[in-house]
Amino acid sequence: MTLIKSISGIRGTIGGKVGDNLTPVDAVKFASAYGTFLKQNIQKDKLTVVIGRDARISGPMIHNLVVNTLIGLGIDVIDLGLSTTPTVEVAVPLEKADGGIILTASHNPKQWNALKLLNAKGEFLSGADGAKILEIAEAEAFDFSDVDSLGTITENDAYMDIHIDEVLNLPLVDADAVAKRKFKVVVDGVNSSGGIIIPKLLEQMGVEVVELYCEPNGHFPHNPEPLKEHLGDICKLVVEEKADFGIVVDPDVDRLAFISNDGEMFGEEYTLVAVADYVLSKTPGNTVSNMSSSRALRDITEKHNGSYQASAVGEVNVVELMKATNAIIGGEGNGGIIYPEIHYGRDALVGVALFLTHLANQTQTVAEMRASYPQYFMSKNKIELTPQIDVDAVMKQIAEKYASENLSTIDGVKIDFPTEWVHLRKSNTEPIIRIYTEAPTQKEADVLAERFVSELNQIAGI
Repeated sequence: MTLIKSISGIRGTIGGKVGDNLTPVDAVKFASAYGTFLKQNIQKDKLTVVIGRDARISGPMIHNLVVNTLIGLGIDVIDLGLSTTPTVEVAVPLEKADGGIILTASHNPKQWNALKLLNAKGEFLSGADGAKILEIAEAEAFDFSDVDSLGTITENDAYMDIHIDEVLNLPLVDADAVAKRKFKVVVDGVNSSGGIIIPKLLEQMGVEVVELYCEPNGHFPHNPEPLKEHLGDICKLVVEEKADFGIVVDPDVDRLAFISNDGEMFGEEYTLVAVADYVLSKTPGNTVSNMSSSRALRDITEKHNGSYQASAVGEVNVVELMKATNAIIGGEGNGGIIYPEIHYGRDALVGVALFLTHLANQTQTVAEMRASYPQYFMSKNKIELTPQIDVDAVMKQIAEKYASENLSTIDGVKIDFPTEWVHLRKSNTEPIIRIYTEAPTQKEADVLAERFVSELNQIAGI
């Protein structure tokens, strides 16, 4: 059980001791720090913040604490209630709000929750701003409002529908073409808000929906990270229902994975590849993903005469590089699609709508589409950390050992071998070191991963 304070927000497990876990006191403290930061940096008489949450069990408790803390600071709140991360990101600029908070621990299991913090553009805060908020929280430098200056709450439950409308209005989304194909799709909403919004979007595109775990009660029926080992039920159901494909989202609906018509994983890494292939075919340009993402995006981008670049891991870093390179589309290999035409944030709805339009213009099945892309195979592993391990020292030793290779230390250590790569980095959201590898075959990717897990264990003395 732990509390992780980072520049992207605060994340922790519910219960336990203050400062060690995400307790009510910690939720109030960090909501106070965020509100104080806004008041210090935005010169307005009255500030407004948009708040939404996923369906996890602790959501209502944390939600009430955060909303009322902002009210106590004299900040007005637009409360979306049950929502998604991209929906809140869309709502902030539409409401001309000064910021936003999403209460979600994303792909983490049910005992976790988090405060994800947005700026006035509906984008995640910069590292510098996040650091300032951590300083304010540490100093507890809060100044609450008197009784005549308290904020107000406005409830608005229309934004999931507004978000769907924004997606359907995108020039590259063709709901009519999709409806003509009469697709049948299975949706696993992991009993969170994706179970509401994804079926709604599909139905408006004329798709027949088979719902699996779409009751937003926060009781996740499997580990909510959309990885192959957690998705046996939907893989089986896609085949049983003779569906065209399956859709899996995480609890806050910013990650997207597909199941092919044969019940096999399309591959989270290939969500972005397929959507980018369609977008670049209509609007050629540059792309960005992070260092832990597949080389396949680079290949697809170059096929369409664009330029590909890799950023450090983290949505903020991807967005920053996308803006610097005027990227048409980008994202992360964990199934996160960032399409600036709608907003600079990972958005499963955008990914679903663009993928469906792409598929509607093909004669091939989803499995055949997947087979048409460059074939790379990844292995994603992790090592649990103990407080005694000096991660920086471990990484430094690895970097020194492989100094003669094509090596980057922008974000952890990435070693690009001629036909394969390995990326080692400390997670921002969990007490682990992630070990990602990619190679032309699964066996080669697994062997490379095992080799580096062994080397890390040896150096760390595990």
